Amino acid sequence: MAWDHILGQDAARQTFLAALDRGRLGQAYLLVGPEGVGKRLFARELARAFLCERSPAKMTACGACPACAQVEAGTHPDLLFLRTPEGKHELPVAAMREFCAQLALKPTRGPRKIGIVEDADDFNEESANSFLKSLEEPPPGSLLLLIGTGTDRQLPTILSRCQLVRLAPLSDADLSAILVEHGIDDPAKSARVARLASGSASRALALADDSFWQVRQKLVEGLTAPRPSFRPLAETWAKFHEDAGKDSAAQRTRASIVLKFLIEAVEQALKLSLGAAVGGLDVAEQARLKAFADRVGTTGLLELLDRCVEADYHVERRVQLILVVESVIEKFTRHSK
Repeated sequence: MAWDHILGQDAARQTFLAALDRGRLGQAYLLVGPEGVGKRLFARELARAFLCERSPAKMTACGACPACAQVEAGTHPDLLFLRTPEGKHELPVAAMREFCAQLALKPTRGPRKIGIVEDADDFNEESANSFLKSLEEPPPGSLLLLIGTGTDRQLPTILSRCQLVRLAPLSDADLSAILVEHGIDDPAKSARVARLASGSASRALALADDSFWQVRQKLVEGLTAPRPSFRPLAETWAKFHEDAGKDSAAQRTRASIVLKFLIEAVEQALKLSLGAAVGGLDVAEQARLKAFADRVGTTGLLELLDRCVEADYHVERRVQLILVVESVIEKFTRHSK
């Protein structure tokens, strides 16, 4: 991996280069940005650059030395990771104490030790308090990189002790390039995917799977029908995110994608109700959405839109997914009566 494979984050990289040029590199940084924009890749490449034993240029890894190989394999003794355990929603204080204890040890291979907290959104008060000493008095030569989705998810005690670096959503061009790397080079498909990916590479790659669009058709058709049937729609949606396996992040991504589908459909219905043209719809879908808009009315459409946006927020905040699903479907079925 090299910097040219991390798309769309030149501004974040320049933040670190500028700090090095001024001799003002900090010891704790909070990298924030939406899911799927490359925060973990960025942190790992930054670690590799700083741990490289034959760096060809400032903050650049050679990619060939033993240290680079160990970072790539995740086995470098001076690179530590802290993740939220599978099935948990908070960083356990015991794991945090072990992480801090390892960080306090002297580096093994060189002058620097790097700790990456991959789930900074998941601090609880106890684990955050356990981390404060390492943040306030980092061991000499250490660099802490915390990864989160936004400042609103961070405890004030953590936020106030880190320098903030924002990673941006990816452009449609960057998403298209990533899709091409994965063998998806149909311009029409790339445009359709980019429209709903919200600048996220992981979401774009998920949307490239045709099964997502089959689920979209089933749910959008069912929820905009004159008499939506609650139970089969809830089961279809629940099964879709459960098919992602036990990975809760993958399940949340699927649930959020469905909500983006529904938000887009309601927005299209709203435009049709106001007499605006809507591109990308076949005749049958346009007729169905227009009939839905006529039944529900402008006020009802706006209420549905608000519920879907609120539900997407709850997905990000890790509200139990079945509760999110049921609340949205209940809202659609009520407005269709």
